[in-house]
Amino acid sequence: MSKPAANPFFEADFTKIMDMTKMMDMSKMMGEFKIPSFNFEAMMSAQRKNIEAMTALNQATIEGMQAIAHRQAELARQTWEDASTLMNAIMSSPTPEEKVIRHAEASKAAMEKCMANAREIGETVAKCNYQAMETVSTRLNEGLEELRGIIKNGKAAA
Repeated sequence: MSKPAANPFFEADFTKIMDMTKMMDMSKMMGEFKIPSFNFEAMMSAQRKNIEAMTALNQATIEGMQAIAHRQAELARQTWEDASTLMNAIMSSPTPEEKVIRHAEASKAAMEKCMANAREIGETVAKCNYQAMETVSTRLNEGLEELRGIIKNGKAAA
């Protein structure tokens, strides 16, 4: 019968991994590595602005989604009303030929209206996307300028 496979993590000697003498050698190497002065407050300010921009972006996104949902609900309600009116008009037509003619005219009008509504919703979505990208782009450019200033000031202080 074969022996079950051993788990190498249970058999490892972690005291050998955390050898402090090796870490001391590492600190000697790191001693030569110098970190330039770092403006922690400026970096925190930049991060605060990033969070504010993301909050504004999320708020605008939610408002845009709500506006689109409300408009779609309004269009659906209007479509049902139009369909009800159309059905009454078709049913009240005296001859079958007039029913077919009214149905064809109504179908054409409904398609044109549907396309116009879809175009309107698409334009609203595009506008929301443009505004979101504008917000992100503006903050990205501001952030890069802030980072450039932090690095420039850090080099000047060093």
